[in-house]
Amino acid sequence: MEWLTAPFEVTFVQRALWGGILVSAICALAGTWVVLRGMAFLGDAMSHGLLPGVALAALFGSNLMVGAVVSAVVMTAGVTALGRTPRLSQDTGIGLLFVGMLSLGVIIVSRSQSFAVDLTGFLFGDVLAVRQQDLLLLATALCAALAVSVLGHRAFVALAFDERKARTLGLRPRLAHAVLLGLLGLAIVASFHIVGTLLVLGLLIAPPAAALPWARSIRGVMVLAALLGSAATFGGLLLSWHLGTAAGATVSALAVCLFFLSHVLSGLRHRPARPASVPVPEVN
Repeated sequence: MEWLTAPFEVTFVQRALWGGILVSAICALAGTWVVLRGMAFLGDAMSHGLLPGVALAALFGSNLMVGAVVSAVVMTAGVTALGRTPRLSQDTGIGLLFVGMLSLGVIIVSRSQSFAVDLTGFLFGDVLAVRQQDLLLLATALCAALAVSVLGHRAFVALAFDERKARTLGLRPRLAHAVLLGLLGLAIVASFHIVGTLLVLGLLIAPPAAALPWARSIRGVMVLAALLGSAATFGGLLLSWHLGTAAGATVSALAVCLFFLSHVLSGLRHRPARPASVPVPEVN
């Protein structure tokens, strides 16, 4: 059993595990709504839209997390504003913001001489570099995400299944959508340091999608998604230690593998049984 426990006797791997567990819980809270509402493209756009703020922060020697927060606020405000434009579909607005923010980020990066050193972690993550203050920040983000999820649960449910019903009930679906975008931004900002923006969708979408066939309620999806994300973190760190692979990418890849495994098992569980063959009597 030493191969199973040895990696986690190292302090920085222990911090990486706790960081991954906290990120998994945050992503479960936000990612469940992303999966239920079919917002994967929005999540991808939000994650890549962080690049300008992070690039500016790196260029001026500021905290990368602050830059990510600023970009997340800009993306959230932009998606909310464009979503209210009657002649423009939401996908078109998101796509334009996605391309615009990514282009701006690349332009800023092209002016930076320290891109390879400062921004590689933004793109690919560095889960093994999680510090004690990062864990405190993630714990704070989890508390905020949990508070938003509890307070906005009723509005989020109505928005996910019937926006007109939400408006009839006076739940202010536009405000609920804006708050949901903020929750998504919070999850992405909290996660990008762990697995990077290129891989953040692995923890944001794969665990909730894997939990969906097995849970009987939205809260059940969130809890199971957090457990699956934590399992992917543990397994990914273990595999990366023994195989010498990138830790963040291994965690994300394992989360996606759990998704496929879940749906294969779900398909087998719901496969109709073959009808018993009825013997045909012989005719003399």
